[in-house]
Amino acid sequence: MIGLGTLVNAVGVLVGGSIGLLLHAKLPERITQIVFQGIGLFTLFLGVSMALKTENMLILIFSIVIGGIIGELLHLERGINRWADRLKTRFQFGHEKFTEGMITAFLLFCIGSMTVLGAIEEGLGGTPTLLFAKTMLDTFAAMAMAAALGVGVLFSIIPLLIFQGGLTLLAALLGDFMSQSMINELTAVGGLLLLGLGINILEIKAIKVTNMLPALIAVVVLSVVVGLF
Repeated sequence: MIGLGTLVNAVGVLVGGSIGLLLHAKLPERITQIVFQGIGLFTLFLGVSMALKTENMLILIFSIVIGGIIGELLHLERGINRWADRLKTRFQFGHEKFTEGMITAFLLFCIGSMTVLGAIEEGLGGTPTLLFAKTMLDTFAAMAMAAALGVGVLFSIIPLLIFQGGLTLLAALLGDFMSQSMINELTAVGGLLLLGLGINILEIKAIKVTNMLPALIAVVVLSVVVGLF
């Protein structure tokens, strides 16, 4: 059960991203570059504001460290890059920022209280009002991001459907299972990952953010464990 709200959200990202791609094709290189840099700066700002939501620094630190170790052991970044390369070859996508665009868009669209609370709202049988409101925001965000980061933004709907749809299904099965504290910690970890992506986008330093994605699972587990004591 993915849910109507998540499906509408995915369509909004596709529509906004498609418009952004059309703009990208018509924009001069210097305009695309300044948009690209603007997205990088905004990603840094959003990452900081989200990371500051943590209520427990130890959960935040250990989530990133444990997630990063798991990602390295699984060679997650290498696997996703190979999958992205196959897609680019098969569909003749030429944009070099494919993976970066997909992961940045996924984190921007899926990590935050509106996503989690909206998915839980729908999973518990309510009208997905929050997800419909989120769709409006994501549509315009996808437009701007696709203009700068390319077609990878459109493919972010794959992890979006899995993550957001999975939360809706869990809410339907388990009820309101996520506390506000857990949502805050998940948001904070997502913020740190966005900070890393912002640094990558601005080409300050190459950070293996993809290998740190298991931190999004580690933070939920750690929050549950801490909550038991």
